[in-house]
Amino acid sequence: MSEGREGAQWKADGALVLLTVFWGLTFVVVKDALAFADPFTFLTLRFVVGGAVMALLARGRMFAPGIVPKGLLLAVVLFVCFALQTVGLTDTTPSRAAFLTGLNVLFVPLMSMVLLKRLPRWGTSVGVVLAAVGLYWLTRPTGGEALPGDMGGLLLGDWLSIGCAVAYAGHILLTERFATKDNAVGLVAVQLAGVAVMSALCMPFVERKLEWSQPLVVAVLTCGVLASAVAILVQTWGQARTTAVRAALIFALEPVFASAFSVAVGREVLGPKEWLGGALIVVGVFASELGTVVWDGWRARGRTPAA
Repeated sequence: MSEGREGAQWKADGALVLLTVFWGLTFVVVKDALAFADPFTFLTLRFVVGGAVMALLARGRMFAPGIVPKGLLLAVVLFVCFALQTVGLTDTTPSRAAFLTGLNVLFVPLMSMVLLKRLPRWGTSVGVVLAAVGLYWLTRPTGGEALPGDMGGLLLGDWLSIGCAVAYAGHILLTERFATKDNAVGLVAVQLAGVAVMSALCMPFVERKLEWSQPLVVAVLTCGVLASAVAILVQTWGQARTTAVRAALIFALEPVFASAFSVAVGREVLGPKEWLGGALIVVGVFASELGTVVWDGWRARGRTPAA
């Protein structure tokens, strides 16, 4: 890798880390907003704001050759991600939703295996096992007692969060495939507009709720402008300069920031078993990528002839 390319990748990785910190904080913001609006009304408001901001920035770039079909495909996957995550947050805690959504870093290499016909490396297998054990501890924090709404150890919101992780893994892979260094703004503008339309189309089929309040307005503006327009633009820009697996590994830090913030503001209290479960998930997703790399490095040094 050339020095210029490596420098660009590190800049992209740094931007994605800051993005991950911010996304972690929004789990609590969205959870609070759902007390005043149903999930699809909130999503419609959020993405109308985000889409309007990006449309002003993109202008004619939304309709550059190839942008609309790629953006609409990404919009469908992104809508599934946010619909599952937002609905899921009505029936689980911010930290559980964040840790479970963070499992996308395991699904990225597994989905790459299906699409590219490559068997997972041993590090991925170790990561899956660690994450599975962590998932058990995270979702059984009461020592085996069933939680309200318990469905085999998982709340409905937990299952939806896992579905979000699968969908987001697909979004990461598609973003790597479609994003280039000069089409990020137009691609994001089409995505956000598409998600806004799909969210609005769902509203007649759900129980509507909308109570204007300061927390709701703050959440709509924060999530619309920063967590949607700016954040997804940064993600698309960053993934044009790094790999899907590397991006997914960085995104694995999101649940750590989400849980820390949720605890810091008093939204929930995590016991030792919950922290252990979350820690094992994070260790698992890191092991899924770094374990094999480190092992290959040791083997390479061991085969290097002495000077």
